[in-house]
Amino acid sequence: MNVKINKTKIVATWGPACEDENVMLEMIQAGVDVFRFNFSHGKHEKHLEGFQKVRKICDEHGLNIGILADLQGPKIRLGLVRDNLEVLETGSEIEITTENCLSTFKKIFISYENLALEAEPGDAILIDDGRVELKVLTTDRKSLLTARVVVGGKISNNKGVNLPDTKTKVPALTEKDRRDLDFALANGANWIALSFVRSPKDVEELKSIVGERNSYIKVMAKIEKPEALVEIDKIIEAADGIMIARGDLAVEVPQEKMPLIQKDIVKRCIRKAKPVVVATQMMDSMIESPNPTRAEITDVANAVIDGADAVMLSGESSMGKYPVRVIQIMEKILNNVESFDDLIYNKQLIPDKESASFLSDAICYNAARMSSELGARAIIGMTFSGYTGFLLSSYRPKAEVFIFTENKALLNALCICWGVRAFHYDRFVGTDTTIRDVVRILKERELVKEGDMIVNIGSMPLAARGRANMMKVTVVE
Repeated sequence: MNVKINKTKIVATWGPACEDENVMLEMIQAGVDVFRFNFSHGKHEKHLEGFQKVRKICDEHGLNIGILADLQGPKIRLGLVRDNLEVLETGSEIEITTENCLSTFKKIFISYENLALEAEPGDAILIDDGRVELKVLTTDRKSLLTARVVVGGKISNNKGVNLPDTKTKVPALTEKDRRDLDFALANGANWIALSFVRSPKDVEELKSIVGERNSYIKVMAKIEKPEALVEIDKIIEAADGIMIARGDLAVEVPQEKMPLIQKDIVKRCIRKAKPVVVATQMMDSMIESPNPTRAEITDVANAVIDGADAVMLSGESSMGKYPVRVIQIMEKILNNVESFDDLIYNKQLIPDKESASFLSDAICYNAARMSSELGARAIIGMTFSGYTGFLLSSYRPKAEVFIFTENKALLNALCICWGVRAFHYDRFVGTDTTIRDVVRILKERELVKEGDMIVNIGSMPLAARGRANMMKVTVVE
């Protein structure tokens, strides 16, 4: 089956608009590499149906497609609103309670039980992505606050609430998240996205649970709280990947700072060889429109130029009118940017001599550099842990990156990494024999041809499954 292949990967959120298996197949043909399942919505039975369809398509067509399970996290919301619509007038004063009641323009219920205890006078409370803004006046430290409406507007049932100034103590993993995590682990998800990460401890808690299950699932930290920016390097170090969740983050930090925050996080992730996903409102107008705005096209292109491993669609693919077309248009944008050699390729990241993995890092660095100098067609890496794939990807070589592994759990996880294509291979014998064998496989699939130059890296002895310590240049015969 012919599929569009770009260096920058596409993550599409699964939902009602694309739950039909034929639509999913069309989306994959158009360029989808990973399907995201949003556990803020839907029941496990429905998600399982989606998981099974992804795996069925992969089995029938010989593809690797990743599954990203996105945990809801401790989302704070309004409760039910009278008639599902009330208007808060700018300048008015209202009461806020943490005891469940029907919200009106005089008194609203917010679902976070410690709000009155932790909020301080002057703290902002943002409703519906900041469309309505309140400022705390008083609190009884129990269950009741008063606030002034700074920016008025309509409120309705279950709208999200952000507390950018309040240091909350909500747990990183709610009971719902733990149930969703159990489901994702049991049903073969490749990535778990942890919402509202505030510190590396949040990531470490999730990874310890994953470790106890002996799972190869990778943990992605979603950056959407200002506290996360304070410890961003430690969070990147702790996580397997990062998602820049621009929706909630842009509500809680001054929105004019978002472009530079995005660029900074992407750079930090590339330096640490951690895949980074840029998400939220990338092609938002295409929920209703058959074409994106000029600004959205530029936004997607800039994410690629910044160096993002993947760009993500949310409502555009899950509930929009054009789930296939939005992938097709995004793929064209990625393809166009990637055609310019001097924009995104060959990151000159010097290996850290103090790193415990310095030897492997130096091998991968020189493989990427040599592939550029030789004009090589491909770099072939062999790995069990996936480290070689993540590291080669971070150097952003112009050459194709083909990873061979006997670890089947890794195949779909690598789908989110920039430029990487993974293949199952379990016939490791001698080094030269294995190199000839994997080159033959690529030649049969018409991914390389006679005369192509290839840079091979791996570990010797192969059976030890160690990190890369060998590099060899070959020419396809």
